[in-house]
Amino acid sequence: MVTLLPAAAAPNLGFMVMARYPHDARAFTEGLAIHGDRLIESDGLYGRSRLVVTRLRSGQVLARRELPASVFGEGVTVAGGRIVQLSWREHRGFLWRFDLTPAGGFGFDGEGWGLTYDGHRLVMSDGSQHLRFLLPKTWRPTGSPLAVHDGPTPVLNLNELEYADGLIFANVWHEARIAVIRPGDGSVLGWIDLSTLLHEAVPVQDEATRESVANGIAFDPSSGHFFVTGKDWPWLFELAVDLRPIGVIAQRAASATPQ
Repeated sequence: MVTLLPAAAAPNLGFMVMARYPHDARAFTEGLAIHGDRLIESDGLYGRSRLVVTRLRSGQVLARRELPASVFGEGVTVAGGRIVQLSWREHRGFLWRFDLTPAGGFGFDGEGWGLTYDGHRLVMSDGSQHLRFLLPKTWRPTGSPLAVHDGPTPVLNLNELEYADGLIFANVWHEARIAVIRPGDGSVLGWIDLSTLLHEAVPVQDEATRESVANGIAFDPSSGHFFVTGKDWPWLFELAVDLRPIGVIAQRAASATPQ
């Protein structure tokens, strides 16, 4: 009789902090995206939700849009030359030009959490184990939901998303880890442990900071670096992540020594 061992848990991936940039410590970050030299951030909470476009490294505010008090802002990405933003429980998606003037909208079923674009489809999370897909022209669902798992273990509470190097990167709500997901089958190939960054950004972990979790991932193709932050964090961190253990060579980041 042959005993099959369970699949090993995915490894932690090393990274180097390349820079720290000031971040609005009252920004309840729900979504982060980079387009050229612009950083796009969607912040949540009823009565405080907004969309902000800044210069990536200088932080210069280029545009700001407050959302109605009845809307809780969530994930954000860029697709088809427009900024695409989700709401949490309002079943509404918003389209914006880069100066944050309205460019339309769409409806969707279920809750909206994270959002990214893989070049063909919008990828959405809803706080479950599953990722859903929408076509960016019709805003209709396409294909089957993707169940994310680390070996045999389902990965729940998937939140903010980013697509880079053919992989999906996902924050996990109330965990200081980013899951690196293979889109073909939902397997977690590796983890990026942000615990040290969490403790730097939020030194006191108590009831008052319980929701000050890691959330927000954006990839800058010009440098090969990731930019990460969290809800109410005072810092935006620029990271060179070592993806070589999972077979990905990030050309511009490969020379960085991981920590």
